[in-house]
Amino acid sequence: MALTRPLAITMGDPAGIGPEIIAKAFRDAPAELAACVVAGDVATLRRAAALVTAPGAPALPVALLAQAGDWQAAPPRCIPVLQTCELPGPAAYGQVSALAGKAAADCIVWAARAALSGELAALVTAPIHKEALALAGAGFALFPGHTELLQAEAAAFAGKALADMPVRMMLANDELKTVLVSIHLSLRDALEAVTFNNVLQTLQIAHASVRCAAGGPPRIAVAGLNPHAGEGGLFGREEIDIIAPAIAAARAQGLNVSDPIAPDTVFMRARARPGQAGEFDVVVAMYHDQGLIPVKYLGVEQGVNVTLGLPLVRTSPDHGTAFDIAGTGKADASSLIAAIRVARQLSA
Repeated sequence: MALTRPLAITMGDPAGIGPEIIAKAFRDAPAELAACVVAGDVATLRRAAALVTAPGAPALPVALLAQAGDWQAAPPRCIPVLQTCELPGPAAYGQVSALAGKAAADCIVWAARAALSGELAALVTAPIHKEALALAGAGFALFPGHTELLQAEAAAFAGKALADMPVRMMLANDELKTVLVSIHLSLRDALEAVTFNNVLQTLQIAHASVRCAAGGPPRIAVAGLNPHAGEGGLFGREEIDIIAPAIAAARAQGLNVSDPIAPDTVFMRARARPGQAGEFDVVVAMYHDQGLIPVKYLGVEQGVNVTLGLPLVRTSPDHGTAFDIAGTGKADASSLIAAIRVARQLSA
């Protein structure tokens, strides 16, 4: 579908596979990449374009744009790039560095601010390396990843406290969607984050953000925290003391929410199959790995990470920087292309 503003793709960590999968996406899916620009480093993208070019064939051209508004004037069949970071040269593949982390972070900040000010239709982020981000300087070391950095930018733009800009991560593919109560925390801290307010807020964000396949309010399944969803208190009381009261409060607001369901079965019940919708439209999971393992198991190449609660559309592939294969030409762009497709749908 046509966009009236460009969609920006941030290049990710220049030492990882982000630039490579961007170049492959422009090479292999030009229709999906229509109206897309890259926030990144021109030299890094030119190296990536050469990497994905067959021997003897001309590399996909990289065009430098002066500003986001020039996207429509970019030549066809090229990678249009906005220089939004500083690098003395392309980063060494597969190596964690403060310089690469700073470049990746600068691209994210530029794109977030451009999206918040209305210059961009949506934002798709290629993978960053969290250790490199932490090395990028005190201003970035506060943020465990994309989600928290984008939340801080959105809150600052709106003049709000961080607590007044709640966000949640949703990982989705054609078969399953899951929204997380907490994101990048240790498991011990994640258990402490299962509070009445956090669970209720997650249910509210999922209800406001997820579309129901049948057209009504989304059918939200709630994963229990404990084995067998606590088995009536035998294996833990969080379902009784915290999760069930939050569900009751959500239902009082008109949300279609299940009782706590055993976490080893809830994802199977929610999973859609060809020609057959799942029992639920989305699962609210209590912590990061509980929700992400089942989605990624179904196929990391089709998974899309969507940040819910922001005043902008942001998606990303559901894999990391893959330093072990960076620079080999082996990276798969499927998840990035899926993320671009979802971003276009959400920004329409």
